[in-house]
Amino acid sequence: MITNLLSAGDLDRTDAIRILDTAEELLGVASRPIKKLPTLRGRTVVNLFFEDSTRTRISFEAAAKRLSADVINFSAKGSSVSKGESLKDTALTLQAMGADAVIIRHHSSGAPHRLAQARWTKGAVINAGDGTHEHPTQALLDAFTMRRHLSDSPAGSLGADLQGKNVTIVGDVLHSRVARSNALLLHTLGAHVTLVAPPTLLPVGVDHWPVETSYDLDASLEKADAVMMLRVQAERMNASYFPSAREYSRRYGLDTARLNRLPDHAIVMHPGPMNRGMEITADVADHVRSVIVEQVTNGVAVRMAVLYLLLGGAAGESDTTEEGTA
Repeated sequence: MITNLLSAGDLDRTDAIRILDTAEELLGVASRPIKKLPTLRGRTVVNLFFEDSTRTRISFEAAAKRLSADVINFSAKGSSVSKGESLKDTALTLQAMGADAVIIRHHSSGAPHRLAQARWTKGAVINAGDGTHEHPTQALLDAFTMRRHLSDSPAGSLGADLQGKNVTIVGDVLHSRVARSNALLLHTLGAHVTLVAPPTLLPVGVDHWPVETSYDLDASLEKADAVMMLRVQAERMNASYFPSAREYSRRYGLDTARLNRLPDHAIVMHPGPMNRGMEITADVADHVRSVIVEQVTNGVAVRMAVLYLLLGGAAGESDTTEEGTA
């Protein structure tokens, strides 16, 4: 098993399936009267967030606390970072406090890799999103959600994969770390990925990714087992990438008419936060075939699995009973 989770490309099929299977076993913790396991008691997990986040930070915090770890939430706002403190000095400070894992979200691509490779912390480093580069745990929770709905094995089966499934990812691929991580992980799990976007929102070098590309959303829907809509990240755009929001929505938005073109078993996904009315209409976001809320639920289980495996839970603790009966 890997010692850090920096990129979805670091995971081979065995590692990816192991994380997904572990998440499957941990998913039931949320429905227990006591939503805690003693697995990581005494360990310290730091959420080191240099960018705003709701779902990812809270999800990692919930995951760590359900494994009984101590959690320190660090925000760049109101910290010494605002006074000019470097990433290195921040990391060394956290290490001095005994951090066993550092979960980092940073506006600069490659920051988690730098943190891990420079060994500024002795704990495991988990990439929670770096610039426009990657977001591996989001890809894992997306794959977990797809596997539960699309696998040829019964829902909840261990070892199931996505071999041969068709996944269409639509929207602002250029600025999306989610798209890159999903492309790598889904390829590892045997799925076929199609990226659909305006030419201006496809990154340079996308032809070297293990995906197909298309500019025509309608042509890509009829064979899709899952369609994932990406948020248009206007805050990262310093130029005009499409004529207008209305034109973008007309060509690349998912509405009821396009939903009806999907196969009956296909699911609708979105990593959040959503721009309702732009990349996805409100009725589709709330449709019975939408698994967007379920993705959030699954995210806690997947991040529990990552922490459990990276911090030695599998080797050091075989007990996954409720805390009250451990």
